Amino acid sequence: MKKIYILAVMAMFVASVAFAQKTEKELKKEVREDAMKEAQKEAKKLSKEGWKTNPGSLPLDKLVEDAWMKQLQTDEKGGPFYIYADGNGVAESKSVAEAQAIELAKLQLAGSIETQIGSLVKANLANAQASTQDATSITEVIQSSKSVFLQQLGYINPNFKIYRNLKENKIEVQVKIFYETKQSFAIAKKAIRNELKEKLKKTDEQVDKLLQDPPK
Repeated sequence: MKKIYILAVMAMFVASVAFAQKTEKELKKEVREDAMKEAQKEAKKLSKEGWKTNPGSLPLDKLVEDAWMKQLQTDEKGGPFYIYADGNGVAESKSVAEAQAIELAKLQLAGSIETQIGSLVKANLANAQASTQDATSITEVIQSSKSVFLQQLGYINPNFKIYRNLKENKIEVQVKIFYETKQSFAIAKKAIRNELKEKLKKTDEQVDKLLQDPPK
């Protein structure tokens, strides 16, 4: 009788796990479907506003859907796979407007990386119970390293790129750029590592602890 009871409990446990897994898949499917609906709405809105895609590019609706899916994509730890940013540029030529848009998006991207790395280092610093002076020095290092982030990001060719004609022979270009979170963090950490070491008078091991990712 006891053996039958144990088997029944095990069967219930397996069934509950299977149900949880099924529910998780269903939730992901629902999220994807909702995202696609929102993407279609956005594409229609952009089309009404006069936005077009470049020759040879994906159609507008597919371009928007692709951008939405990238924003939803997660890594093996459940975090965002991409850091993304957008930018707009207006000029008399499409190439100049595009260059402006990309530069603005890169600035936004670098700012986002700066903020996240700053939060990471400060959290690690708080756990290490470091001084207020160290915290101030870290803020200075991270802020001064933004230009280094930009240089090391290099040229980015946006997957999402649309344009529309304005009055007075002006053209507006809108871009969205995506950069792998893991890769961007590696670039940012490399950019500030030596400066942190020198500014804080820390050893390699201590700096590594300041830059380590939080446990998931």
